[in-house]
Amino acid sequence: MSETTDPASDTIRRRKAPAKGAKGRVTMIDIARAAGCSQATVSFVLNNSPGIKLSQQTRERVIEVARTLGYTAPAFEALHPPIPAFEGLDGVIGFAVDQLATSPEAVVAIEGARQASWNAGNVLLVAQTLGDAVMEPRAIAALTKRGISALIYMTIFTREISAPDYLYGLDIPVILLNCYTADYAFPAVVPSEIAGGQSSTRHLISHGHRRIATITGEPWMQAAQDRLKGYRRALATADIPFDPELVVEGDWSASAGYAATVKLLALKDRPTAIFCQNDRTAIGCYEALKEAGLHIPQDISVVGYDDEEIARHLFPPLTTSILPHMAMGQWAIEQLEAPAAPGRGRYPITKLECPLVERESVRGVAG
Repeated sequence: MSETTDPASDTIRRRKAPAKGAKGRVTMIDIARAAGCSQATVSFVLNNSPGIKLSQQTRERVIEVARTLGYTAPAFEALHPPIPAFEGLDGVIGFAVDQLATSPEAVVAIEGARQASWNAGNVLLVAQTLGDAVMEPRAIAALTKRGISALIYMTIFTREISAPDYLYGLDIPVILLNCYTADYAFPAVVPSEIAGGQSSTRHLISHGHRRIATITGEPWMQAAQDRLKGYRRALATADIPFDPELVVEGDWSASAGYAATVKLLALKDRPTAIFCQNDRTAIGCYEALKEAGLHIPQDISVVGYDDEEIARHLFPPLTTSILPHMAMGQWAIEQLEAPAAPGRGRYPITKLECPLVERESVRGVAG
C-alpha cells in the first residue's frame, strides 16, 4: 500500500511563495494568489461561512495554502488546528505477507489492521514476500529501515512455521497472523477451524440431518484437517456413526466441488446434506445438484465456508462461516498495546471464532 500526493497540493508546495503583505503578515490576498482563487473564496473557507457551497477540493486547497504560508488568524487556528507530525517514524507498522495479489484473505486482514492502525494514528506499510528465501529478508529489512515500530508477519495458509532467524533478531514487536511457531516465541492468531467445522455440521444436525457428507480441501493443509476434525466431532457428539464414503477429497475449487457432488449422488444411500469446506467448492456443488434435477434446500441442504462475496448471491443464498481475517488484523494491532511478556516470553496461540451465517440453503429433512 502506498500513500499518494494530491496533485493540487503538490503544485502548491512547488510554487514560489508570494510576497507577504504589510509587515510580513500573511493576508487572504496572499493565500488567494497561491491557491489560484478569489479573495472572497478564501474568506469563505477560512471563516467557515455558512450557506456557501464550495467543492471539498477547493476548501482543502485553500486550507493547505494557508497552513503552508503560515496564516495565523485565531479563527482559522481554532477551526483548522495544525495536523500533528510524527516524532520520527514511531507511528509506522510493517505488514509482511507471503501472498497478496491472489488472496482476498490477505486484503481483508490488511484492511482490519489498517482500520485499527488509523484509529490510533498509525500508518501501515505492506510488503508481499512470496515466502522467497532471498527476497523476503530483503523486504523485511526494507521495512525496518523505514523505521517501523512493529511487524505483522502473515501467511495465507494457516500453519505452523519455522520462523526465520531475522524475525528473532528484530528489536521491535513481531505479531504472527494466520501462523504460529512451535516455541510460542511470538503472539499469534489463527482461525478456530475445528470449532468452525463442528459448528457447520452441528447446524445441519440441528435440522434433522444424519446422512451428512463433506467435501474437503487438500488434505495436507491444516485448514482442511481441522475442518474435518470439527465435522467428525459434531457427528460423534450427536451419536452419528462416521461413514468414510461420505467424505470426498477436493482441492477448494468449484470443479472439484462439482466432481465430488456427482460422486456423492451416485451412492446407493445418498446424503441429505453436504458440508462444502469452502464457498468455491459449494459453487460446483450447486451446479451438480441442479444438473441432477435436485432443488436446494428442498431436496438437499448445502453449507459452505469462508463467506466470500459470491455466497450471498448464489440461489439460494449460501449458509456459510466467516473466516475472521478482518478481526485477526485488528487483533494483531491491538496486541501492540498489550504489555510485553518478561524475557523472551511464551505466548499462547489465540484462536478466533468463525461465526456461522445462516441463509436459505439449509432446511429440515423432508418427510
